[in-house]
Amino acid sequence: MATLPVYRWHLAPDGYATRRQLRARGLRPGGQDVAAQLERPRRRRGPLVAYLYRVDLAKPVRPMTPAKWAALAKANAARRRCPSCWRDAGYVIPTSLGTCVPCAYPSPSLGSAS
Repeated sequence: MATLPVYRWHLAPDGYATRRQLRARGLRPGGQDVAAQLERPRRRRGPLVAYLYRVDLAKPVRPMTPAKWAALAKANAARRRCPSCWRDAGYVIPTSLGTCVPCAYPSPSLGSAS
């Protein structure tokens, strides 16, 4: 098994890119193996590692189909719907609450003042 070439941060040669850099160029790794790695030194927890892929072997990103757009819209709508009151909250329901804010923190009912 061959070891990967390791480069210091900002010193990788041309022709290599991270997944994010590929995506910014409209590319994807396309099934290729990691070609090299980048290491950024850190003081406390060891080096930060980023994997590099060869740009010449990268493939174009697959376009979104109408079915994928519809599925994404449906998933985003589900993230906005409160599971308690079933209303569209108008924002993504935080997982820390699990419900919309009015359901998580109901206001005390205003009793009649006598």
